[in-house]
Amino acid sequence: MEIYTIGFAKKSAEAFFGALRKAGIKRLVDIRLNNTSQLAGFTKRDDLKFFLKELCNSEYIHEPLLAPTPEILNSYKKKKISWQEYEQRFLELMSERKIEEKIDQSLFNGPTVLLCSEAKPEHCHRRLVLEYLYKKLGNIKITHL
Repeated sequence: MEIYTIGFAKKSAEAFFGALRKAGIKRLVDIRLNNTSQLAGFTKRDDLKFFLKELCNSEYIHEPLLAPTPEILNSYKKKKISWQEYEQRFLELMSERKIEEKIDQSLFNGPTVLLCSEAKPEHCHRRLVLEYLYKKLGNIKITHL
């Protein structure tokens, strides 16, 4: 199973939707905690759902099970915790939630991408989600767009 990741920060709508079309994405799984913020620009939930259908013939799904808690996210954003501590807390959260058991694996049938805001995956929870699932489930090829 191949699962892609993408962040929208520092991307134009043209680059963002172009990357999704080029990869043949048919389902976008939004794993952001906040998907209606005005800072999300063209990726606000309702707008994104429309653009995905119209521009990519793709489905939109929001999956908060794969998002951090407000406490973890805000602590990192406000620099109260380091990236290493954020990573540790988020990995513990996924383990506590048992996401490998609760997430419907059919969600990943066909070309699927996980969406978050960060421009690069190195300091983003989308990478952590897929690495965690890879360790638990195996058989996942991860591609960052």
